[in-house]
Amino acid sequence: MNTTQLLADNPSLYINRELSWIRFNRHVLDEARDESHPLLERVKFLAIFANNLDEYFMIRVSGLQRQLAKGVLKSPPDGMTPSQQLDAIRQMLIPELEAQYATWHTEILPRLDATGIHIHMYADLSDVQKAFMHTFFVNEVFPVLTPLAFDSSHPFPFISNLSLNLAIVIRDTAKKEYFARVKVPTNLFSRLVRIPDADTGIRTKNTDVHLIYIEEIIAAHLDMLFPGLDVVAAFPFRITRDADLEIEVDEASDLLTTVEEIMEQRAKGKPVRIEMECSMHENICHMLEKKLGVLPDMIYRVDHPVGMADLMELMALDRADLKDIPFPPSVPEEIGEGKDIFAAIRQHDVLLYHPYDSFTPVVNLLRQAAHDPDVLAIKITLYRVGSNSPIVNALMEARENGKAVAALIELKARFDEENNIGWARALEHEGVHVVYGVVGLKVHAKLCMIVRREKDGIRRYVHLGTGNYNATTSRIYTDFGFLTADRAIGEDVANLFNFLTGYARIEKYQKFLVAPISLRNGVIDRVDREVERHREHGDGHLIFKMNALVDPLCIVALYRASQAGVKVELQVRGICCLRPDIPGFSENITVSAIVGRFLEHARIYYFHNGGNEEIFLGSADLMPRNLDRRVEVLFPVENPVIRDAIVTMILPAQFHDTVKLRYLQADGTYNRAFPAPGTVPLNVQSWLVDHRGSWYDRHT
Repeated sequence: MNTTQLLADNPSLYINRELSWIRFNRHVLDEARDESHPLLERVKFLAIFANNLDEYFMIRVSGLQRQLAKGVLKSPPDGMTPSQQLDAIRQMLIPELEAQYATWHTEILPRLDATGIHIHMYADLSDVQKAFMHTFFVNEVFPVLTPLAFDSSHPFPFISNLSLNLAIVIRDTAKKEYFARVKVPTNLFSRLVRIPDADTGIRTKNTDVHLIYIEEIIAAHLDMLFPGLDVVAAFPFRITRDADLEIEVDEASDLLTTVEEIMEQRAKGKPVRIEMECSMHENICHMLEKKLGVLPDMIYRVDHPVGMADLMELMALDRADLKDIPFPPSVPEEIGEGKDIFAAIRQHDVLLYHPYDSFTPVVNLLRQAAHDPDVLAIKITLYRVGSNSPIVNALMEARENGKAVAALIELKARFDEENNIGWARALEHEGVHVVYGVVGLKVHAKLCMIVRREKDGIRRYVHLGTGNYNATTSRIYTDFGFLTADRAIGEDVANLFNFLTGYARIEKYQKFLVAPISLRNGVIDRVDREVERHREHGDGHLIFKMNALVDPLCIVALYRASQAGVKVELQVRGICCLRPDIPGFSENITVSAIVGRFLEHARIYYFHNGGNEEIFLGSADLMPRNLDRRVEVLFPVENPVIRDAIVTMILPAQFHDTVKLRYLQADGTYNRAFPAPGTVPLNVQSWLVDHRGSWYDRHT
C-alpha cells in the first residue's frame, strides 16, 4: 500500500465535517458575545447563528438521518457512522444552545433595554398598551388566524417548515382537555410588533422603541379563537424539515419547472427537528413526537424565543449608534464615476477587494457596456443575484440597446431558487438568452465577458470574481473582483461559456483551472511540484485561504507536503477536515480561521514555486462538491503589481491578526491568537478598512 493510500485510510488524520461546522458556528456565537461589537451587531450575529443552524438541520442533519434510515454503511474519512455523528451533533449542540439563550437573556436583552429598545412580555404591558394591542389583534391578526384542533375526529394538521406555531391546551365545561394548534403568521406580520409608548399610548418620536413578540399577542387573545372553552396553556414550537431535495432532470428544458416543484416539496419534507419552549407540558411533547414520527433526540427544548433568526428584524431599527460605523468603500480613480473603464482595463489589470473596495465599478462596467455602441455582446453567470439587482437591470438595458446578452442563471442555488427563477423570467421577457444551468452540475463560477469591437479588432473584457454578482453581499462579504483584457483569459472565458451554453467540450484551458475537469489535479500537481522543489532547495511554501477544506485527495496532498517539510499555511473560515500538528504527518501545517465583522469569502491559492510565485483566485473551495459536481474556476494573477500586493500586503495581514484569528488544534478545537506583550492588537478587517485602496495605489 502506497503512502497516499495509507494517509487516505487513516481515520485519525481527519476531523469530522459535521462537527467541524458546529465549531465554525460557535465562532459566530462568540461574535455575539463579543462586547467590542456594537449592540445591534451582536444581535445580528445571534440571528446568524440561529439561521445557520436552521440550514444545517435542513441539509446536513437531514442527510445523516436519511443515511441512518437507509442503513448506509459507508463512513466519511474520519470513520464516524451516521448514528455516531448524530449523537455527537446533539451532544455538542446542547451547550451551544444554552450559551445562545444565556447570551440573549443575560447579556444582550438587558443592554437593549438600557439603550431604549424594550422587548416586553404581554403581562408586563400597561393597560393603555394592552388596549392598543387588543385593537391591533382584532383588526389585523384575528382575521387571518385558523385554529386547528387535532383529536380522533380531526386529523393532525400539516405544519410547514420553519413555521412558528402555538400548541394550545383547551378545556371544556366537563373538564375534558383538547389540543389545538395555531400557526403564527410571521409571513404576514413582523415577529416583533411595535407598540405605543408606555405612558402616552402613542408612538413617539424619541429613540425609545417598545416591541412585543407577535405570538405573545396571539396567546393573550386565544379566548377569542376558542369561545366557550378555557385556554389552559399555550406553548410556541417550530418544526424543521428535510430541505435537501435532489433535482433530477434529463433535459435542461425541464429544469425550471422541476425546481419550482422541488421548492413546493421543500416545505413538506420529513421532520428532522422540533424546537419547543422548555416549559411545554410533557403530554403535548409526547403527542407531537408521536404525530410527527420523530425520535426523542430530535426534540430540542429551548428558552424563549423559539426561532431566534427572527431577531434580525432588530437591525432595521434606526439606531446608527448601535451599529458598525459605515465607511465609504474605495474606488480606483481610473475606474471612478464617469471614467472610461474599458480604457483603464486596457492599460492594466485591476484588482478590487470587497467590501473595502466598492462594487460600483462592476455595475458601472456593465452600464457602460449597455450604452457603448462598440459593445457587441455580454455574457455572465449569475448564482445569488439578490433582489433589486443593478447587475440585472444593466443586462436589461443592454438588451434594450440591441446588444446580444446571454445569462446563465443557476436555478439550483440552494434557498435562492425562487429569486433566481424570477430574474430568469424577467430577463427572458426582455429578450436575453437565458440558460438555466448545466444538467448534472451546479454552475458556481463567477464570470462576465464583454465583447467589444475596436480599431485593432475584437477585444474581450473580463470580470472574474470569488463572490456573487450581488451588490448587497459585496458590502458584507470579503471577495475579490478581477478586471482584465488578457487575451488568453478572454479565450478561456469564451470557451467556458461555449461549454455552459452549448455542446463544446473543452478538456484543457490556457490559464484557467476548471472543475470538474482540471481544478483538483491542477492544485494537487502544484502541491507536488512544491514538494519536489523543497527536496532540492528547502524553500517549499504553500498558503491557501478558503471557506472549507474537505476533499480527501487534496488533504492527502497537503499531508505529503508537510511530511516533506514544506511550510503549509492554511486559513479556512469554516469546515476543515485536516488535522494540523500531528507528529509525522502535519507538524508543518498551521490552520487558522477568522470570523469577524465581514464574512471571509475570498479564495486565494499561493504556491511559492522557488520564487516564481503562482497565485490563483476563484470561486472554489477544496470540497468534493466543488471539485466534482460544480463548474468552478481558479484564475491566475500574473500582473506583477497585483501579485506583489497580495503576497506582501493582503495575505500577511490575514495571518497576523491577533484579535479575530483562531488556530485549529489537532483535537479539532480552536485557540485564540493573542498579541505579543507590548504590541498593538491587530484586527485585520479593521486594518483593511483603514488601508483600503492601497493595493491598487501601487499602479500609480
